[in-house]
Amino acid sequence: MRYRRAVERLRQLAQDCERTRRVPAQEPFLRAAHVFGDVLAGADPVDRLEVVFVLNLPPEEVSWGAQPPGTAWLVDFLRLDQGGVDYWWRSRHDPVANHRIHDPVRFWSLDGPDGAVLDALAERRFDLVREAPRPEEERADVEGELRTALEHLRAVRDSYWDRQWRRKHRGLARHPEHHLWEAVQGYLDLLDLSSDRPEAVHPERDGNA
Repeated sequence: MRYRRAVERLRQLAQDCERTRRVPAQEPFLRAAHVFGDVLAGADPVDRLEVVFVLNLPPEEVSWGAQPPGTAWLVDFLRLDQGGVDYWWRSRHDPVANHRIHDPVRFWSLDGPDGAVLDALAERRFDLVREAPRPEEERADVEGELRTALEHLRAVRDSYWDRQWRRKHRGLARHPEHHLWEAVQGYLDLLDLSSDRPEAVHPERDGNA
């Protein structure tokens, strides 16, 4: 998409994120939204708009590459499946940045849309974007995420033929096969990355796989 259209889509996403707060809940499920990738460098056209959504879920429920519980409605509400957007989920208790998500910039939080970031992007003031508040520079630990991904993959495998599990994981154009594929893909993505590290500990080799 053209750069201008990407920024407009980002602004719309911020407004839609703000509207999620109307859903009655003791604590907001969606906590923040960040953008990273080509749009922050002013690429035109932008191949894909890359965004990250921070959820009020524990890390063990936000396995890399998987769709966490309770997010199907967000995909539909935010129209994330309408093309042009790549999206990821992160736990509020984990760093936003990891091996795939580099230098994310927040464009929405519980304080509302970050107008300064959105305006700076619209004006191509990338110096101002770089000065915007960012999450801690710490990146998520690959080995920790790998263990979480393996636990999630095992859980999906063990439940895959359970009728109640399959019924619960079907709807809004999604099927149990999607969850299995995402669990495999997320785990292998991290495993390949971990394999390149000489100090890596491979959980699939610990005798529990």
